[in-house]
Amino acid sequence: MNKHIYKIKAIIFDMDGVITNTMPDHYKSWKIVLKDEGLNVTHYDIYSREGQTGISSLQGIFSTYEKQLNIKHANVILDKKEELFKKIVKSRFIAGSRSFLKKLYAQGFILALVTGTSRHELHKILPDNLYSLFDTIITGSDVRKGKPHPEPFLKALKKLNINACQAVVIENAPFGIASAKSAGIKCIAIETSLPREYLFEADSVYKSIKELQARVNFIKL
Repeated sequence: MNKHIYKIKAIIFDMDGVITNTMPDHYKSWKIVLKDEGLNVTHYDIYSREGQTGISSLQGIFSTYEKQLNIKHANVILDKKEELFKKIVKSRFIAGSRSFLKKLYAQGFILALVTGTSRHELHKILPDNLYSLFDTIITGSDVRKGKPHPEPFLKALKKLNINACQAVVIENAPFGIASAKSAGIKCIAIETSLPREYLFEADSVYKSIKELQARVNFIKL
């Protein structure tokens, strides 16, 4: 089997659905909070927006259902969602993610994390032994425009002081892939949240981290 070869300095990870398996908790939180707003959101409504900032997701959902939303009310809803999420979130990880991160770190790759999750949520979700592996972390709290805008990944490149061609992104959601590609970075996707038909913008798609490791060879520049 021929392997895809990436000659790079840095590997940039999304978090939800790539490292942590917290999307079910995000979905449950959104479902409960938005039901109080008269919205019966679907799995696709939430999972397709993975990687966006909370406020952008909320605005997009209200727009989809043709409901008005002002910024003051949006912030009230978002606070409720974040509070509920922090109460129900469980520490779960995508199969193979922790050992994969530690292996790449040991091999000397620069690691970065780019997530739409807010910084105060991040500390609740990501244990210190993984948090410390990343040279830089960009959260939803650190950007004005979240995924699919390229700002999160451009900011990561700037902080790492590298060019787009020296990195690869690992994502699992359409907006994250679009964000990485708009920033000029090659992107690998895994099918942990959505099937490959939603991940077509990625340079390659794998079912799992296990398959990714079997079919991709990272070479350190």
